[in-house]
Amino acid sequence: MGDKVVKSDAEWRQQLTPEEYHVTRKHGTERAFTGRYWDSKTPGTYRCACCGEPLFSSDTKYDSGTGWPSFWEPLSEEAVAKREDRTLFMRRTEVLCARCDAHLGHVFPDGPEPTGARYCLNSAALKLEPKEGE
Repeated sequence: MGDKVVKSDAEWRQQLTPEEYHVTRKHGTERAFTGRYWDSKTPGTYRCACCGEPLFSSDTKYDSGTGWPSFWEPLSEEAVAKREDRTLFMRRTEVLCARCDAHLGHVFPDGPEPTGARYCLNSAALKLEPKEGE
């Protein structure tokens, strides 16, 4: 992982689209079945929309039926940070980019083997870098 990325609110607003800013910096959520990657089958690496850090591989992406891109594991445990989220009268585990603290989504313990994890993420928090030749 690269050096920690810290920017002012104004810098993030200038760099990101309004939707990317709302999701990643204000912990928003896009509506199910509306994001650009929820049903993507394109092979490649999903990077943080804010800092470009490689986070997830298409090799671990699967259709969870939820309408959000879902993965059973990150590229590395160091790529993502997790913290308890008690908003909206729920108890969940928030997933953030470890490099820039961008809100990515949440992880749940109801995913497929081999990990049993479902990283349920927002497309607006990700940028897909397709594999060369694809």
